Order: sequence, then structure tokens, then C-alpha cells
Amino acid sequence: MDRRALIAGGLGLSLAACSPRSQTKTPVEKEADFFLPDLEARHGGRLGLAALDVGTGRRVLWRGQERFPFCSTFKAFLAAATLERVQRNEEQLDRPVRITPADMIPHAPTTEKAVGRTLTIRELMQATVELSDNPAANILIREMGGIAVWRQWWPIFGDTTTLISRLEPDLNTALPDDPRDTCLPEQTLANIREMAFSERLTPDNDALLHGWLTASPTGPNRIKAGVPEGWTVAHKTGTGANGATNDIGMLTPLTGSPVIVAAYFTGATEATDDQRDAVIAEATRRALKALGRD
Repeated sequence: MDRRALIAGGLGLSLAACSPRSQTKTPVEKEADFFLPDLEARHGGRLGLAALDVGTGRRVLWRGQERFPFCSTFKAFLAAATLERVQRNEEQLDRPVRITPADMIPHAPTTEKAVGRTLTIRELMQATVELSDNPAANILIREMGGIAVWRQWWPIFGDTTTLISRLEPDLNTALPDDPRDTCLPEQTLANIREMAFSERLTPDNDALLHGWLTASPTGPNRIKAGVPEGWTVAHKTGTGANGATNDIGMLTPLTGSPVIVAAYFTGATEATDDQRDAVIAEATRRALKALGRD
């Protein structure tokens, strides 16, 4: 099923009812009972999850209105904002940008190899989304006019709660009770829905972004490990200090409507990476079950 086609049919009604700008919840179904305290107790962390069945409008929430460090999950939205600039003729996909030693910070799988030459805006976006390249993300923010311009995009996008404070890699410090560079899982759910279904992006640009999110090899044991066999996952992970382990995206079955998930886990500092990944996978699995999509 073409997710864009959902808007044209009856499913579009449930999307409109769940609009981030709507003051009422979807009339399709009430939110399902959904509890995850045992997953938090397993390693002592704090877990936030929001999930939406696009077809029914039914949601599940756990700590949906609490703040979590978003880490690199923001990069999916950075690419969307850049693609919008392309559509307004404020940017060009094939414009070359020189990569310099001064741009280098940790985790630069694409940009480090390009020092001394150029990468196009398209290549920078792909590196940012698929491989979570930190210098590429900072360069894209710089090229749009800096962090102040990047910060202003979010309210225009419809999000007045996500706090954009710093660039990579500082935004990953994820200190407890630090509101900088944090988001609400429920708002992220609305943001993904807006990005995927509002037709803000042209079909070609939407396909670019969706392709990068689907091709990303990061986090194979997070959301991807919690979906039934055969589902396609278009997602963006995020990892930071204080055990921050995140994954957000759209999960599409072979038939039927997609499910949107935003999952954040933080504070489990004594757990291993594999253990934290397993919490995200299990929370995703339970969300799909609560939505009747397991």
C-alpha cells in the first residue's frame, strides 16, 4: 500500500483527526492500555514510547509527555528541512560543499574520507541519515544559516516542544534533568506523521528521504528486531551518554497500513549496548501487540 495514497481514502480521516494541530484525539479508537514498568526496572532506565497505527488512528503511549534526549534521531528531520529548502530553490541537491579538517568531529564515516574535496548536499544528507555522520549534519545546519535558523524550523514544522540547543557531538551529553536537546515521544510521533503524510515534500524528495531511512544499517537490534518478519523499517537511531538509546521510524507490513513508532531509553548506565537495544525491541514488540498488529 502506498502510504501517500492513504490520505486520499478513509485512512486520511484518521490522520487528520490525529493532526498535531488538532485539539481532540482521534475518534477511531481509544488509546490502548500500555504499561512498560518491568522493562524500565530490568536495567534501571527510563523508557518513553509512542506508537500510532496509521490505519485506525489508535495509539499507545508510555511517558509520552516526558522529555528524553533525542541524540541523532534529529537527523531525519534535518534532511526533511533541507529538502524543503531545495523545493523553495534556497538549496540545490547537487551543490558541492568543500569538506575541511576543521569540520571533523567524531563519527565521520563519510566526511572523513572526503576531507580536501567536496560532497554534494544530496551526499551530505545521505551520510547524515543513513550513517549518522556527525560532521555532515553540522555542515547541513551551517549551510542553512546556522543553528538559529535550524531552531526556527521546528515551530514552522508544527513542533513547539522539541528543544534544539547544540550541535554535534555536544547534543549527545544526555545529562539527567537537562532539557537541552530533548523531545517528547508523543510530539515525535506527530512529527513523523507530518513528515510522511502531509505532502510537505514532493514525491521525488519524499522517496529520497524514505530510501535513506530504509537503507540505514544502524540499530539492527532496536526497532527492527521488534517487528514481524517481512515488515519494512524506515528509521533513524540515536545514541548518547547516560545510556541514551533511541530509535524512531515508520514500520510497514507487506499488506495494510504502517505503524509509526518513537522509542527513547535513557539512564540505564550499567546495562550493555545489547541490553539497551533489547529494551527498545521488546517495547516495540509490545506496542505492536497492543495495537493488534503483532
